Formats: sequence, C-alpha cells, structure tokens
Amino acid sequence: MSFLKDLFNRKPAEAKVDLTRRFDLVARVGQGSMSRVWRARDTMTGKIVALKVLDVAKTIRLEQRFVGLDRPNEGTVAVTLKHPHIVQTFEHGVSVKDEQFLVMEFVEGVGLGYLIDMQNEVMRENRLQLIIQLGSALEYFHKENWIHRDLCPRNVLVDRENQIKLIDFGLVVPNTADFQKPGNRTGTPNYMAPELIKRQKTDQRIDVFAYATTCFEMFTKRLPWDAAETLETVMQHINTPPADIRELVDDIDEQVAETIMRGLERNPKDRWATITRMLVQFRKALARLNGEEELEPEIIEPVAKQNSKVKYWVQEDEDDEDDGFEEAALFEDPDDDEYEEAELLEEAPPVAPKKVDKPKRTRKPVKKTKASKAEKATGTSKPGKAKKSSKGRKANKADKVSEAEAEADDDDYEDADAYFED
Repeated sequence: MSFLKDLFNRKPAEAKVDLTRRFDLVARVGQGSMSRVWRARDTMTGKIVALKVLDVAKTIRLEQRFVGLDRPNEGTVAVTLKHPHIVQTFEHGVSVKDEQFLVMEFVEGVGLGYLIDMQNEVMRENRLQLIIQLGSALEYFHKENWIHRDLCPRNVLVDRENQIKLIDFGLVVPNTADFQKPGNRTGTPNYMAPELIKRQKTDQRIDVFAYATTCFEMFTKRLPWDAAETLETVMQHINTPPADIRELVDDIDEQVAETIMRGLERNPKDRWATITRMLVQFRKALARLNGEEELEPEIIEPVAKQNSKVKYWVQEDEDDEDDGFEEAALFEDPDDDEYEEAELLEEAPPVAPKKVDKPKRTRKPVKKTKASKAEKATGTSKPGKAKKSSKGRKANKADKVSEAEAEADDDDYEDADAYFED
C-alpha cells in the first residue's frame, strides 16, 4: 500500500519558467563557481532584480554528496531568510533548461573584498560597524538552525548606505545531526576551520572561524595564514598558529583583537561557541570607543529548533569520481586534534544534571545485652556499634561508577582525507 500513499502524496509538478521571456537581461554582474548572476528587469513586475542561475552539472554534482539526507536547495533556504543584513530572495524555481534560479533584490554597492583591498575611508570609518552587521546576519542565520559553510568576503556585499548584505547560500546545510557528521567537506579553503579540513565533526563553530578570518582580513588586508594556493598552505590552519593581529595593526583595540584571535583558535573547544558571544565583545568595544556608557548586555543565546546530544562518526567517501575537489593527506596536529562532543547549535540553556540519590545508610539499633557478672565486676563492658551495611557500600560505589561513565566525553574520532572546492 506504500505505493498508493506515495501516489496520492506526490507533489504537483513545478511549472518551468522560460527565463528569456520572463526577464530582460540587462548585464551580467557576477560569475561564481556554480552560478551566474544578471541585473535583470522582471517583465511581470517591472522591477530591477538580481537573477541568479545555477549551473546544472555542478548543482547535480553537489547534490550527489547529500543523497538520502533531504538537504534543501539554495532557493528553498533563501526565501525563508528575513533579516536587514541578508539579501532578500523573492522567489525561486526551475527554468525550461532545468536550471535552478533565484530572483533576489538588486543591491547597489560593492563587494566586501573590494573594501578590504582598498582600505579606503569607508572601511576605516565603518570597519567595526560592518563587522557587527555581518555578525548579526550570521547570528540570525544560526538562530534559524542553518550553517552557512562558505562565509567569506566574496559572499558579502556593502550597499551605498554602508549596510552589509550576506549572499550566496549554495553550500548551506541544516545544523542537525546528519549534517554535522564527518564526510562532505566543501567551502573556500582560506576560510575553512581545521576540523572541516580534517573531515571531523562540525557545527556552527566552522562559521565562527570563517567570520573571525574575515574580521582579521578587514583589519589587516591579509589572511591569518599564507593564502591557500597549495595543499601545504591549507594545512597551516592545522599545524601552525595564526599571525597575531596585534603585531600587524599597532593601534587595534585590545578587546577587538582578543575577540578575533579567540575566534581563530584551531581547536573548536577553545573557540567562541557562538557568534552571539563575539558580538557582545564587539558591541562593548564600539560603545567604549565612541565614548558611550557601557551597559552590561544580557546574553540571550539563540535557541535551536532541536535540543539533543549528538553522536558523530566518520563517514567514508566512496565517490572516486572527479568531483572538483582535491584529495589531501593529513598531518598530525602536534597540539590537540581530538575534540569534545558538541551540543547542537544554539541550544536552550543547559539543564542542570539530575542529582543521583545515593542509598541512605541506616544505622542498626544497638541491641542491648545483659553484661555478665564478670564484665560488671571488671567494668569491661562496651556499648554495641551499628555496622555499616555492605549492600549500602556496594550500591554507593556503583552509583559513583555510573556517574563517571555518564560524564565521560566520547571524543575519539578518526581522521580521513580532506578535499577542497576548486
């Protein structure tokens, strides 16, 4: 009967769109690794929009890495996002050529990468505000239970009012157990966290690392490590510490510097757990630098849509085809490459562990016995003592063992090869 259920629950076929009739393509304004973007006029509304069209072959190749995981496509994710610092997506669909497309607001402005290279007045006067805007977009993104996985200056626009717009959600995955497992590793190598390179378990902290790398670049016009032009330079994220931002920018505020450097920690358990906590530090620093009264902010961590402990394991990559990613041998991390088990992103405040009631020790009543005449005469009679219950001692010991086992972290994970997007 399952085939009947599938038959009646089948979704209606989506109408395909002839993009050449629906839109007047004014000019191509962007070319990504998996897509093309046009400035276009929507003939149905008369509005100028950004039309993003995904490459069919590359999209299929990406989707094959998530077979059986029910990963939403970029358009499905994008239309749900409503935030002032995230580009608005009006609709998405499929063209008559089977191309996925997105219709988005057209942002008049420049890429963040351009401002980083120029280090002009706009960057100098608005740097910390732009960092906070980008962080707030990412904070919202995580609150919606997504991981971006490709945060970098190339995927950030700055409009004419100096407002950040986060774009490109092609590599986004849900922040859930299935998508946190070691296995699929995609992204931009220069901004990849060590655990992502090493194909270990991942969570929102890979976005924290990419955000800190972007902040570092906004101040210094360079990356914390040498640019990842070869496999050896990519492995620096694992084997060497990042450059100290204080040595590159003499007048950087100490609180800002410390916040960025902690976000670059190679071991995720030493990194900021959430973007929210980084934003608290940046906002406090901005208020102090502007001479405003500092108020101790209330930290309200985003609450995830799920709240459960996750177990991870290594997922072998059995795909031997040429998929645009380079296979890499791993180096041993001399410091610490075993990470603690992580909670799902933006969990509700932790619940205190239940107290385990230990068996109560009962004192047996002292049985009074009549002393013999000899004892009375010599005065050697002693009051009786209650013996400890051997069962109580065994139960108490068992409780301690079970508590220790419950608190132990399952933090032994295998390493596998890493691959990177061309």
